Amino acid sequence: MSVRLLGYVYLALAMILVGSTVVASKLIASGLPVFTATALRFAIAFPCFLLMMRVTGTRLPGPGKYNKHDCIILLLQAGAGSLGYTTLLISGLHLTSAADAGVIIGTLPIVSAAIAIVLLGERPQRFLLLAVVLAGAGVLSIAFDGNANGHHSLTGNALILCAVICEGLFILLNKRLKTAIPPLALSTIMTGLGLALSIIPALFEMPWNTHISSDAMMVAAWATVYYALVPTVAGFLLWYAGAARVSGSEAALFTALAPVSAVMLAMVLLGEPVSRNQLIGIVCVLIAIGGMSLVGKPGNK
Repeated sequence: MSVRLLGYVYLALAMILVGSTVVASKLIASGLPVFTATALRFAIAFPCFLLMMRVTGTRLPGPGKYNKHDCIILLLQAGAGSLGYTTLLISGLHLTSAADAGVIIGTLPIVSAAIAIVLLGERPQRFLLLAVVLAGAGVLSIAFDGNANGHHSLTGNALILCAVICEGLFILLNKRLKTAIPPLALSTIMTGLGLALSIIPALFEMPWNTHISSDAMMVAAWATVYYALVPTVAGFLLWYAGAARVSGSEAALFTALAPVSAVMLAMVLLGEPVSRNQLIGIVCVLIAIGGMSLVGKPGNK
């Protein structure tokens, strides 16, 4: 197998795992309080990242390398991308379907670019504007889906979109760091800070007093373990192993697999029906991500 083809396999597997987080979060939402699940996820993933750093010889920048600006950025990143994303995703999936969430999460590359335009005043390229419009159409197609199967919630979808915006802010804030931090080290920092930020709210939830069936709680606990070890840790390894073997634009195209994976897994594992509006939404998002690949190419100004 060629180096590039192996990179494609790694990237595809990474994005399929990202899509599976939607199903895992749906199961978590039915059996654990949101901050408790978030703290448990980070408590499991954090030592794994520390072990990976030790094995690979990755080191954190020395204490003197961080200025006040970078410390604030790291805290904001953890608050948005670690705590905010996970808690909003689980909260949203308590109300809405995993298929809806999968479509909305697929808009992350476009939402990130739109945030950069709004907050940083970056000049929008024509293909990017088209991608934003298409992604917006995809989200609207499910936001106003008229199905009455009990799995559709405008409030839940809004929470999922807020989760995507938090992740978009995480990406944007990462570009504002003045200190160069290796990806593995940054993931370790984000996981550790996420644990620190979620542990106190988790204690206030008093999960030991929740009136949830033991079966639902057990399923949720195992789903949390899966979320921590497979998409979070293994997904990180697969993505960076794949990204190291292909170009940045090629890697970006594989993000289109995440919403497809989420919708398909929701249908197969959770038995959720996929409506016409959801199919329209995912097609719009996939075309939008394809349009994103044209941004930055010569002549596309």
